[in-house]
Amino acid sequence: MRKSLALGALLLAATLGVQAQQPSLVQPQDKTQPSPRLSDVQVRAKRLSDQMARDLRLNGYQSTKLRAINEDKVSKMAAIERKNAGNAKLIDEQCGLVCKERDQELRAVLSTDQYSDYYDSRSDFYKFDKDYAARVTNSNFVNSVQNPLPASSRGATIGPATPKARTTGASAVRGR
Repeated sequence: MRKSLALGALLLAATLGVQAQQPSLVQPQDKTQPSPRLSDVQVRAKRLSDQMARDLRLNGYQSTKLRAINEDKVSKMAAIERKNAGNAKLIDEQCGLVCKERDQELRAVLSTDQYSDYYDSRSDFYKFDKDYAARVTNSNFVNSVQNPLPASSRGATIGPATPKARTTGASAVRGR
């Protein structure tokens, strides 16, 4: 009787030990970490995709494909805009080539009627995106001028020094 009781206790302890060693499949969410933020390019692509999905009346599958296409193309256009800042003709020329790539990719995603509507509205979508990009760029520039980043990694900024009390020759000698 003692042997069977001891054997049962040993089996129970072994079973509980094995279960305690197995990792939990559900990981608790760390609420102390901030949620990931979208970059300016991702926000720009999302905004354009939302407008296009609404205007073209896309279904869920088409919207998902459109978002992936727009994120890729908007990132290419943003890189072109950064690289050729100040040369509007070159920017428009190179961004036009990126838009032609988007046209080809959308042809496979949209229905014939939707693609026809898109093709007729391409200039409106391009203007919608360019206006947003210009507005964001201008607001980022104004913000960087009004709120410059620290000049060093230690958080110091370049600015007027705090005035120190001036001492004259006679008071400086007395203070010694």
